[in-house]
Amino acid sequence: MPEIVELNVGGVHYTTTLNTLLQEKATLLCELFEGPEGRDSLAKDSKGRYFLDRDGVLFRYILDFLRDKALHLPEGFRERQRLLREAEHFKLTAMLECIRGDRDARPPGCITIGYRGSFQFGKDGLADVKFRKLSRILVCGRVAQCREVFGDTLNESRDPDHGGPDRYTSRFFLKHCFIEQAFDNLHDHGYRMAGSCGSGTAGSAAEPKPGVDTEENRWNHYNEFVFIRD
Repeated sequence: MPEIVELNVGGVHYTTTLNTLLQEKATLLCELFEGPEGRDSLAKDSKGRYFLDRDGVLFRYILDFLRDKALHLPEGFRERQRLLREAEHFKLTAMLECIRGDRDARPPGCITIGYRGSFQFGKDGLADVKFRKLSRILVCGRVAQCREVFGDTLNESRDPDHGGPDRYTSRFFLKHCFIEQAFDNLHDHGYRMAGSCGSGTAGSAAEPKPGVDTEENRWNHYNEFVFIRD
């Protein structure tokens, strides 16, 4: 077996060493590459690379772990559950412990998401052409946890830092207006929705401000969603 090994993992090509693949004993990689029987069972692509029918993008984190004996994931990493499945498939016990330990070490907390919105109608108020319209997504909670969940998408310009990360704030908002993206961020960091409330539609009898569409103003509403992590 050559010292340099070329792999094709789900269409993504890697070049590594045999020593790296055999770093952890009792793993599937060790079973496949330690002896000729395992290697002979593997298919090869047209370039002679050993083919593994797994997630090629996530395999980079497996190689990194085998090289460094530590889990290094980028900020805002959203594929933790999928990476856990890959580590389970390759029987990487130490990596599984790191992933689960990192998840369990996250402190419990509560984050509230709120938004004021309406519906944007087509020209001349066409009832069959309307879209959800959000002006801003508000974020309330402990500063450190808000930063952990939303990263670079968090706008802190309305809340100058007058204290440490353990303080609470109700003045953060997101740089985008996609409520489902905010929910995905919270879910990926171990939060679950505990409750929600909304104002429903709240048309006003008063005349709207200049430039404000009358029909949109009639459908103004405010919703809040409470997420907790135990």
